[in-house]
Amino acid sequence: MKIGIIQQHNTSNTADNRERLISKIRDLAANGAQLVVLQELHDSLYFCQVEDVNNFDQAVTIPGDVTQTYSSVANECGIVLVTSLFERRATGLYHNTAVVFDTDGTMAGRYRKMHIPDDPAYYEKFYFTPGDLGFEPIDTSLGRLGVLVCWDQWYPEAARLMALRGAQLLIYPTAIGFESSDVEAEKLRQREAWMTVQRGHAVANGLPVITVNRVGHEPDPSGQTRGIQFWGSSFVAGPQGELLYTAPTDQEVEQIVEVDLGRSEQVRRWWPFLRDRRIDHYGNITKRYLD
Repeated sequence: MKIGIIQQHNTSNTADNRERLISKIRDLAANGAQLVVLQELHDSLYFCQVEDVNNFDQAVTIPGDVTQTYSSVANECGIVLVTSLFERRATGLYHNTAVVFDTDGTMAGRYRKMHIPDDPAYYEKFYFTPGDLGFEPIDTSLGRLGVLVCWDQWYPEAARLMALRGAQLLIYPTAIGFESSDVEAEKLRQREAWMTVQRGHAVANGLPVITVNRVGHEPDPSGQTRGIQFWGSSFVAGPQGELLYTAPTDQEVEQIVEVDLGRSEQVRRWWPFLRDRRIDHYGNITKRYLD
């Protein structure tokens, strides 16, 4: 499968962000991409740096005008498209939602982000209700996609449950970067940990991983910090965790990466982790902590 990824630097101009994305989607499709994956909350700046009720005005209904736009592009290009939107579900109820469109423009499914962070400059609990759709892969004409979102990527349980439901790929739209006050060594440790844990999901489940992050600096609207420097580094890993492509840390990227989905079958035969799981002794995994 030829997978297109778009690592983009966003501005406060939502219409321009979207227009640039659509142009890049068309270019990737014209060059043979079959599946295109966008970064987390790709239409806007990462507004979660501050808690501001006015930011709820950016949320969109699903389905609605915005999903129709991406539906039309998927249909026009004949691709499967993975988007990431700020969903307005009802008055006062919002989600961080990935929406997948099939090659004919139909909405193949959606995933609502399950793990919601709350850290300095990442105040997502203020905006997003935790997802309630579970860890369910989305069936498309290209295969069964295990779509998760950003903070979900740190949790092996999420990846495992997608794999156990038959996902053929693990896909992570992402928005993550450096805290401005951290020293360079700490920044490097964080970025390496981020890549390592996801490559571990690929190994543990025998599945390719596609992670698409944003890039560039976005200022803190409150002026209390120096903003976030998103670290890019979007990557594609194979089912043994091998890196098939890694994007730069400081540049926009549109890239096509070819992934052999049939390789997962062979890797799982060599490393039969699913066969050897001791499911009769994992009951405590559903507890918060074992005192």
